Amino acid sequence: MIELYSNAKLPTEFGLFRIYTFVNDENKDHAVIVRGDPRGKENVPLRIHSECLTGDVLGSLRCDCRDQLIQSLRYLGRQEYGMLIYLRQEGRGIGLLNKIKAYSLQDMGADTVEANLKLGLPVDSRNYSFAAEVLRYFEIKSIYIMTNNPEKIKSLIESGINVKGRIPIFSDPTPYDKFYLETKKTKLGHEIENI
Repeated sequence: MIELYSNAKLPTEFGLFRIYTFVNDENKDHAVIVRGDPRGKENVPLRIHSECLTGDVLGSLRCDCRDQLIQSLRYLGRQEYGMLIYLRQEGRGIGLLNKIKAYSLQDMGADTVEANLKLGLPVDSRNYSFAAEVLRYFEIKSIYIMTNNPEKIKSLIESGINVKGRIPIFSDPTPYDKFYLETKKTKLGHEIENI
């Protein structure tokens, strides 16, 4: 269950948005960035983005999170309406402390999946129920989701969301994230076309 807490204008380099916050059962400060007025609309472009302090904020090249966030905001800024739901589930849901532990194992050659498993953690424990509740709050009839992750799409469909299609996100691999992207594609089934 979610309840609107507050909202405000959010001018960005990508365009004018509104930022919404909701009280929710998870007690996490997720954010919803809204372009235009998507309420009750069909075919709403949507990005569900999981928090990545190292990538989104610090510009780490170990992952493509920042690229995905920027591409999504840039795309949404050119649309009449759309949404970005920013979920506070760092490190595929394992949290910042464990993510940095996993990084240290990756520094020794483990991939992201192996590192999580060596730590006794799930490979991906993210939950998209808040996102589904937000879409219901805004009475969104159908979405086009910006993602390469088929599990995200599956989760939304299982939550009763009408997913009309996928908008792929492309990022150019770097020497620092190529292995990470290959792992996402081969072990997690992400639909990454340029790897």
